[in-house]
Amino acid sequence: MKVIGTVGLPGSGKGEAASVAREAGVPVVTMGDVIRNECRERGLDPAEHHGRIAKALREEEGLDAIAARSLPLIEAELEDSDVVLVDGLRSEYELDRFEDAFGDDFVLVSIEAPFDLRAERLLDRGRDDSDVDREALKEREERELGFGMGTVMDRADVVIQNTDSLERFRERIQTLLQDGPDAVESDESEVESNA
Repeated sequence: MKVIGTVGLPGSGKGEAASVAREAGVPVVTMGDVIRNECRERGLDPAEHHGRIAKALREEEGLDAIAARSLPLIEAELEDSDVVLVDGLRSEYELDRFEDAFGDDFVLVSIEAPFDLRAERLLDRGRDDSDVDREALKEREERELGFGMGTVMDRADVVIQNTDSLERFRERIQTLLQDGPDAVESDESEVESNA
């Protein structure tokens, strides 16, 4: 059994990693879906209220609320699969919750790319307003970093720089899923030299 969590700023490639997992038959639990579902439960548009509801859930249920709500989904997938990908950790409280639940079977992968490259990808994606407005993207990143995402990225077991071709990135994710984290060379030295 292996639970692979991903962390990364908007446009880094977390969604693409999740797509690779789905194509390989690996179940994906997307933490953002927990928030989007809660938005709908409250009669709110997820595109407009995602950040507000994420904050509200943490205030109402604890700082690890999104992880806590994700655990039953992950455990259900583990009944039929040896590997599950958890898309989109945001805080160290979530990381701690998963590490407590899965121990050494939990691996955290930080997917990283420079701001300009991520902004370009998001512009192409155009999923919501913060994807096309650089200032809105910066505000979104500050909010997510405020949840402790930077600390989570620093605690990653594996760092993948998504600055090469899409094909190369997808190959690295496939290797991670098939052969485990030890088969993927971490880019930590590259990250440190670019900091």
